[in-house]
Amino acid sequence: MEEEKETRPAPPRNHLKLIKIMTLTVLFLALFFALGTFGLEASSSSSFCSSCHEMKPEYYTWKASSHSEVECVSCHVQPGAKNIAKDKAEGITKVVEKETNSYTAPIQMPKDIPNSACEQCHDMSKRQVTSSGDLIIPHDKHLAKDIKCTQCHSGVAHGKISERNVTFKSDYDKWDTSLGKSMMSDVTFTRPKMETCMECHEAREISTECKTCHTGGMLPKSHKQSSFKTSDHGELANKDIDKCNKCHQYMSDEEIQGLQSVSPTQQFLSTGTITKKSISAEDYAKENTFCKDCHSTRPASHVKGFVNLHGKLAEQNKEKCLTCHDYQKTGFNKTSNVTCNSCHPASHAEKNYKEGHPIPLSATQKPVAMCYTCHYKPKCTSCHKE
Repeated sequence: MEEEKETRPAPPRNHLKLIKIMTLTVLFLALFFALGTFGLEASSSSSFCSSCHEMKPEYYTWKASSHSEVECVSCHVQPGAKNIAKDKAEGITKVVEKETNSYTAPIQMPKDIPNSACEQCHDMSKRQVTSSGDLIIPHDKHLAKDIKCTQCHSGVAHGKISERNVTFKSDYDKWDTSLGKSMMSDVTFTRPKMETCMECHEAREISTECKTCHTGGMLPKSHKQSSFKTSDHGELANKDIDKCNKCHQYMSDEEIQGLQSVSPTQQFLSTGTITKKSISAEDYAKENTFCKDCHSTRPASHVKGFVNLHGKLAEQNKEKCLTCHDYQKTGFNKTSNVTCNSCHPASHAEKNYKEGHPIPLSATQKPVAMCYTCHYKPKCTSCHKE
């Protein structure tokens, strides 16, 4: 009778991974110390960062950025042997986390890049304006208030790709120079956002008037035309109200309802479309209090005798009239607005007029407050006594 062979359980899969990692780590350290200074320089280069395929998105966006001539370690690793050793140790830890699938995803770029890293190249004490445009940015005053460079410039090197959800579980083989340039081409993610400036100024009770940050040179060419205020701006607003809102949203004393501007972005390298929610230019003019001063003033066209002329004008562009004369939507002069029903009440001549009424009416329906949302109360109450 043959002796039964002793069977041993196969080592756990994680143990095999750990052995593999430890072996690779030992080999890496041996090679590193063997190469000396050359090994240190090689492992500190930006191209070395891209050798880890999860870092390809960061590498190729950096390569397409304005900081492409600045090595990654210049910003992400502080000077000194202690900091360099710490960085190498953390690199090994990342390898272990990758192999054991225990890393935190998506990879987020460090938010603790100190101002000193930026000041290696940029003199903040003399930087008062932007390199383009008309923005007035006294950097020394911002630094005096302990405002970090990354609070405004967090997208300058990588275009906020982690926040845009294009790095986690991405097809890293697709990342190349072309895709890096594409991701960095949208200035929405590389330049400081005006929202950031406004929110900070409001929180710190700093003036948010245009002249606080702008010299005036950014006024669009279209705004300088003599006909812009009287006619052109309405047509332009109808074409792209989101473009108007980029500046004029900050001039409104109240939040503009119904307008949600969404900046296009790629998600997981997908080319899917993004739905934009918007409102008409007419509704925008009623929501934005900046527009109130002009839109609540009697138009120049409403001269004496206009009552006899308005019919033909209304037929040409009814929507233009409804900018002010529409009780169905928000208006500025709710108590004095004149609607079509002010002079043209619904006809009661037909016996079955209630059947075609937009809102169901009972046979004995009497006028209520809601009726005067559309109907002119003085006209109705001349017959219908409350």
